[in-house]
Amino acid sequence: MRTVNVAELKNSLSGYLRLVRGGEEIVVRDRNRPIARIVPIGADSSEDDDEALLIAEGQLTPGGGPVGEDFWALPAPRVSGAAVRRALEAERDGW
Repeated sequence: MRTVNVAELKNSLSGYLRLVRGGEEIVVRDRNRPIARIVPIGADSSEDDDEALLIAEGQLTPGGGPVGEDFWALPAPRVSGAAVRRALEAERDGW
């Protein structure tokens, strides 16, 4: 596992990403304090590519386990038929 400071990573990002593609992990440091880890996405990953991209963009948070029984006791949301129709039409039309 390699370590790299932010400035060096920024200056040589392509080279470090090449190492990650090759299977190596990189620990990123800010003023010599570890702040992040760059790891390759394995071919045996259970996440599909679209899901992994959404997670990386911060648009999706992976689930934390099974839904508890208390969830099912919550009241169901109320949605009008018109709102459902608009959502379905938007989905069919590709937004």
